[in-house]
Amino acid sequence: MLDKSVPYVRILMKRKAGVSVPEVSLPDGFKFVFFKAGDENYWAEIETSVLEFDSEQTALEYFQKNFLPFLPELEKRCIFIENADGKKVATSMAWNDYHLKAELQPWLHWVAVKPGAQGFGLGKAIVSKATRLLIEMNGDADLYLSTQTWSHKAVRIYEKLGWKIVYSKRIRHYSRVNSEKAKKILRRIRQAKR
Repeated sequence: MLDKSVPYVRILMKRKAGVSVPEVSLPDGFKFVFFKAGDENYWAEIETSVLEFDSEQTALEYFQKNFLPFLPELEKRCIFIENADGKKVATSMAWNDYHLKAELQPWLHWVAVKPGAQGFGLGKAIVSKATRLLIEMNGDADLYLSTQTWSHKAVRIYEKLGWKIVYSKRIRHYSRVNSEKAKKILRRIRQAKR
């Protein structure tokens, strides 16, 4: 869940080509499944549960506009984790940036684990799975993700899996990044938890 008690600063991260990504197994009772038509409602529910959107309707509209036009890609790149009851409790996307027509850029997008399912290692497992899927589908290229200081717990997971904060003001259409400020905020949070 987003921690909106800390200042918001956008963070860009990169997994350089050649950096190994450990395979992280799911705990017993959980499994990975890929997107199928109708799952956009589960995506909206999960993303809203972690406060990425103010309502499921807003999340659903965002998904329909930005991802449903690429349905064949969604079916190969949008991942969920289901629990033993068959309920979707986590999601991520091994996505390509389709804003650029000349070159597709691989991005890890929309990592979320429902609050009731957090603490079981699902976040680390889905980040590992989506990162490995990006490599499988795009080759061993540089990979990117956009996050924020509100997701400081996720930043730790990304770092453990080979992702590094990028010190640049802009990558592609992602801008307004202040990596130095973000790093100071993250350092303060981590020191307070010791």
